[in-house]
Amino acid sequence: MTDDTKRAIRTALQTAVGVCVALPLIVDATGIPDALPGVATALAVAGAFARVMAIPAVQSLLPRWLRTDAPPAVAER
Repeated sequence: MTDDTKRAIRTALQTAVGVCVALPLIVDATGIPDALPGVATALAVAGAFARVMAIPAVQSLLPRWLRTDAPPAVAER
């Protein structure tokens, strides 16, 4: 699986979790100004989830096909 595919799957998972958490707020909202807290919550949760998934300890818990590869070491000159 390519690195781009892994990133796409992880992003979809992170966004889905954020939307699921904020869904009650979004459903209760009737207009754009009322929906803003729900959208903000979804974005905040998705961002936090993305940061947590980047932690090496969490990376080790993910299936191998979903882990991101370690960045290549910078060559010293």
